[in-house]
Amino acid sequence: MFKIIRTTSDNIDFQELIEILDDDLTMRYGIAQAQNDVYNKIESLDTVVIGYLESNPIACGCFKSYNNTTTEIKRMFVKSENRGSGIAAMVLQELENWAIEKKFSEVVLETGSEQPEAIKFYTKRGYFKIDNYGQYIGNLNSVCMYKKLIR
Repeated sequence: MFKIIRTTSDNIDFQELIEILDDDLTMRYGIAQAQNDVYNKIESLDTVVIGYLESNPIACGCFKSYNNTTTEIKRMFVKSENRGSGIAAMVLQELENWAIEKKFSEVVLETGSEQPEAIKFYTKRGYFKIDNYGQYIGNLNSVCMYKKLIR
């Protein structure tokens, strides 16, 4: 059985999933990943979701405020052996629902040029590419995306 919980960045399962995600990103981008590592630190965040299959943590994501109306999705990840099963869509939907509950009306995110499966995933769910924002301006490995949230 699959379930999703809402939690915080202090959750040990979240921290362990993030370690696996970071290893995956380092494998894809090598030394260039160090440039983004500083932007991927998630501490003291109370908007984290974790997906469990039986009692095993297999997916996660979180969001944080970008501005008064916009939230930023961060640290979306599904273990490789569980990809393609629809779990990522459930995690993203939970994040979007929670963002709406918190009165956000837009969402942005950053993914990487070497993650075509992520770009396809987000596009399929209504996100579209935008100019790189904030710390990602000028980063050729970054692909930034946007979606208007529907209440």
